[in-house]
Amino acid sequence: MISTSNVSLRYGKRILFEDVTIKFLPGNCYGLIGANGAGKSTFLKILSGEIEPNTGTVDLPAGQRLAVLKQNQFAYDEFPVLQTVIMGHQRLWGVMEEKDALYAKPDFSDADGERAAVLEGEFADLEGWNAEYEAAELLSGLGITEDKHYTLMSDLGGSEKVRVLLAQALFGNPDVLLLDEPTNNLDAESVLWLENFLDNFQNTVIVVSHDRHFLDAVCNYMADLDFSKITMYPGNYSFWYESSQLVLKQRQEANKKTEDKRKELEEFVRRFSANASKSKQATSRQKLLQKLTLEDIKPSSRKYPYIAFKPEREAGNQLLTVENLSKSVDGQTVFRNVSFSLDKKDKIAIVGRDDRAASLLFDILFEQAKPDTGEFKWGTTITPSYFPRENSEFFESDLNLVDWLRQYSAEKDESFIRGFLGRMLFSGEESLKKANVLSGGEKVRCMLSKIMMESGNVLVLDDPTNHLDLESIQALNNSLRDYTGTLIFSSHDLQFIETVANRIIELTPDGIIDRRMNYEEYLADDQIKTQRKRMYQLVS
Repeated sequence: MISTSNVSLRYGKRILFEDVTIKFLPGNCYGLIGANGAGKSTFLKILSGEIEPNTGTVDLPAGQRLAVLKQNQFAYDEFPVLQTVIMGHQRLWGVMEEKDALYAKPDFSDADGERAAVLEGEFADLEGWNAEYEAAELLSGLGITEDKHYTLMSDLGGSEKVRVLLAQALFGNPDVLLLDEPTNNLDAESVLWLENFLDNFQNTVIVVSHDRHFLDAVCNYMADLDFSKITMYPGNYSFWYESSQLVLKQRQEANKKTEDKRKELEEFVRRFSANASKSKQATSRQKLLQKLTLEDIKPSSRKYPYIAFKPEREAGNQLLTVENLSKSVDGQTVFRNVSFSLDKKDKIAIVGRDDRAASLLFDILFEQAKPDTGEFKWGTTITPSYFPRENSEFFESDLNLVDWLRQYSAEKDESFIRGFLGRMLFSGEESLKKANVLSGGEKVRCMLSKIMMESGNVLVLDDPTNHLDLESIQALNNSLRDYTGTLIFSSHDLQFIETVANRIIELTPDGIIDRRMNYEEYLADDQIKTQRKRMYQLVS
């Protein structure tokens, strides 16, 4: 358990938190949500003791251990991978180091023997004999193969280091676990493994994530950071989102009778409660949800951008044909023998273990990279629009956003451009920001504006949810679900793939797997699992 009492934090005139008193109890997983800049990561740092609040206190009961997902990928470069994981339990690691130093002394004394006996007792109490086994099991579950367990952290890639630091946080059954964006750089299999791990975790978890599928799968409470306060709601993210939207809609309809409002909310709660059977602590959650009243839920202050993609013209029957594309990087095959045809209304998710694969395929389709073998052909009626993962080259100018977006708009009138930017949450002075000073999320919203201006009938989007907050992800998700054109995309957001894609293509170093089904069905299909395992083993 961990709690706060009257915690406040200000930076100058800006108030992040004001008199936050809240308690996080064992056996629960709390999703800490809020708009970008609301202070979610800062609040985790206050809980961990990394940042001192201006007022108030944080209480962690004596003897309880708190673990945090570290963000510095280079902090452990000189240590072996397995040791890095065990170092997550500071007391156990301290006992191991002191014990090894004693036994290495050439002049081992009686006093050293007595101290070693004490340390051996504490080592046993901390289950030190199982430490290496538990650390190895965590690493394997997160996709770090056994041959890398004894290599130095400096020899791992960035994605692998993130997984090791996640294993470090999970190690040793901490009483309180703080996770800031734990699914970053994880593939679908690793995310599902982590979901299962946390679903069986018996202590307190507080997580910040932009992955809605993950929040829905592991959380049974949402801690909503809004108006400088934190309000606790039972249920997962989808319940919070749908209920807050419902209440906002009702309050906007001022002429609606109170009793009608109550009945609509109660029916919504009953319907959502009935679907909670697969989630953590479903029975207790249902009871909590059923006790909610209209007054318990507040509309959010968050703003959602308006995103709508509308094809300018209908596509013909020939959209895109790809034949035997292959690509290697530094002698390593990223994908090969990629052949498929794009059909009308296809919404294809490109997936794979190699994070480079989708980006390289998309760059080839837009002639920004050359394949080793193969060819492709776009149909004559196709107007494709491309959203690349790396977009920095588009923002190297010092144009303000009005002039930046005008480059891509057929309509040059400033009031039109400003209105468009306003719908994408760049209003007032925000629209006069220079393009070269934008944040990652602001750049993505600008690129989405550019894509909307192009009115393409085939969209190719490479990880478009990266850098976006939950509100923008939700708006983008809804727009692509309703998009009437054809779509090829990649994403690390499982819910985004699940709710948008109707076809999955997995790129491997030994060919592709191409199925017309949703992502949940794809991940659960035993035949596909066997085929995938064989294809990766052939090149390992």
